[in-house]
Amino acid sequence: MAKKVLVFAEARDNELRNVSFEAIGAGKEIAAGGEVIAAIAGENVSSLTDQLFHYGADRVIKVEDEKLKNYTSDGYGQAFLQIVESIDPDAILMPHTSMGKDLAPRLASKLDAGLISDATGIELDGEAVVFTRPIYSGKAFEKKKVKEGIVLATIRPNNIAALEIDESRSGEVFEENVEIKDLRTIVKEVVRKSTSGVDLSEAKVIVAGGRGVKSEEGFEPLQELADLLGAAVGASRGACDADYCDYSLQIGQTGKVVTPDLYIACGISGAIQHLAGMSNSKVIVAINKDPEASIFSVADYGIVGDLFEVVPLLTQEFKKVLQTS
Repeated sequence: MAKKVLVFAEARDNELRNVSFEAIGAGKEIAAGGEVIAAIAGENVSSLTDQLFHYGADRVIKVEDEKLKNYTSDGYGQAFLQIVESIDPDAILMPHTSMGKDLAPRLASKLDAGLISDATGIELDGEAVVFTRPIYSGKAFEKKKVKEGIVLATIRPNNIAALEIDESRSGEVFEENVEIKDLRTIVKEVVRKSTSGVDLSEAKVIVAGGRGVKSEEGFEPLQELADLLGAAVGASRGACDADYCDYSLQIGQTGKVVTPDLYIACGISGAIQHLAGMSNSKVIVAINKDPEASIFSVADYGIVGDLFEVVPLLTQEFKKVLQTS
C-alpha cells in the first residue's frame, strides 16, 4: 500500500546536510510508490528547495521566518507540528542529528506517537516498516516496528544510501504560513569555534587520534593525511582530556557517533567508550605501537608501529596512488 511520507530536511549555514538526502531515500522505500514530501524551515531557505527534488522529493514545503534563523525547539517545533497537522502523513523521518534528537521526542509527545531513534536500516514486512537500530553502545542491534499510529523515526547519517541525484527532477514548492509565538528561548547570537574541513558526523573518511599523538602538534600529520583524503579529523576522549584538541572532535559514547566508509585510528587504544562511537565504521584501520591494544579487536586492518612513522608513509603512498589515478 502506497504511503505518504514526510521528511524534515536540515540545513546548516544555508547548506543542506547529506543526511537529509539519505532520509529522503529512506522515505522513498517506506512510501512504496506513494508520495515523499520534504519540509524545510529557516529564515531564508528558498535556494535549497531544488536540491530536495533532485534527491527524490515529490513535493517540498517551506517555512520561512526570521524567528527560525537559529534553531530552537520552540520555534521549529511549532513550524513542523503545523506541517504535520496539515499533511497528515503516514510516516515522519528526520535526521538523527543534534536537531533531530531534540525535535523528534518533542513531536512524538505532541502527536502521542512512539519514536524509533537512530535507525541504521529499513525494510518492509508487508504493510509494516521494520527499523534496525543499535543498542548497548553498538554491541548489538534490534529490529523494531510501529504496530499502530504514525511512524516517527530518526535516521543515522551514513547508513542509508541517498538516491542518485537527478538534476532534471523538479516540482512544486508550497509555503506554509506559520505564526511562531510565545518563544521561551531566543538565540541572539551563535558563536562557533573556528573550524574547517569536512563535517565529522557526515564524513566518509575519518582520521582520528588518541593519547598516542602526545601533543597538539601530534595531530599535524593526521591533518595532512586527512586533507589529502578529503577526510575529517576526530579524536578520542583521552586526546581531548589531555588538551591535544578541542572536544568538538571527540568520538565515542560521550562524543559523536560516526559511521564512515573508512576510519583510521592513530594512537587510540580502543576503550569501550570510544568503540561505541566508531565500531560500526565500514572499514577500520588501526595504527598502534601496542600489539595488544583493544582497537585491533574491531579493526579490519592493523598496523603495529609508531604513528609518527606510519602516518607520513601512508600519506606518501596515498599521494602516489592519487597522482596516478
